[in-house]
Amino acid sequence: MSSIFGIILALLAIGFGMVLKGAPLASLNNPAAFLIIFGGTAAALYIAFPFREMKKFPKLLKIALFEPKLPSKAETIAKLIACAEIAKKEGFLALEGIAESTTDPFFKKGLEMIIDGYEAEFIEEVLFEEVEAIQMRHQAGALIFTQAGTYAPTLGVLGAVVGLIAALGSLSEIEKIGHSISAAFIATLLGIFSGYVLWHPLANKLKRISKREQDSKLIIIEGLLAIYEGILPGALEKKLTVHIPLSERKEYENLDKGALLEEKSA
Repeated sequence: MSSIFGIILALLAIGFGMVLKGAPLASLNNPAAFLIIFGGTAAALYIAFPFREMKKFPKLLKIALFEPKLPSKAETIAKLIACAEIAKKEGFLALEGIAESTTDPFFKKGLEMIIDGYEAEFIEEVLFEEVEAIQMRHQAGALIFTQAGTYAPTLGVLGAVVGLIAALGSLSEIEKIGHSISAAFIATLLGIFSGYVLWHPLANKLKRISKREQDSKLIIIEGLLAIYEGILPGALEKKLTVHIPLSERKEYENLDKGALLEEKSA
């Protein structure tokens, strides 16, 4: 929700700034400028990216605006410790119930490979390749927004040129020249605003969400490999909790790990 808050704050800041500068808000009522900027940006993106990637745009926009709730590092580590305790007491086959109940495909794949008895090197290789594939997909999605942020300001200049051409075409009507020139720069305003206040920040948000997800998966890999090697739950806890920021250590300490273990074993 921080993205929506930021966009609203930006709109208010620009709006009040225009009023303080004496620029009428009514001048923003310029359909041609909106068409050139947003229509032109969409056209440029379709030229730059294939349809199979562009059809993901609405989903990516939703992710950037309504940041999905990902498990915290404390929750991920607590789940791994619960798995370690089960494996230590009952063996790897007892993890089958957790593998069936988990909603995380990545965690499920790792558990299934441990249960099936694959070599540790193979499990590590597969999971790291999965993380790399996810990273590449996320980078491709964020690149769409990054490119939109690059195209929009340039299209703003194009919109200003189009507006100035229209203004120069009405030199005989002196009263309209000032209005036409003012309208010409609305496209520039929209281009800069959408590029640097909308598209580039949303691309950055997608990259940050991707980084958080990758960090979580790397912790899962480290934990699952440690479980496979038979590290004691207490030692694994000490090993993994170094990934938890000091500000979140209390959250981990307050987690009811016993209840979590019972839930996962059910």
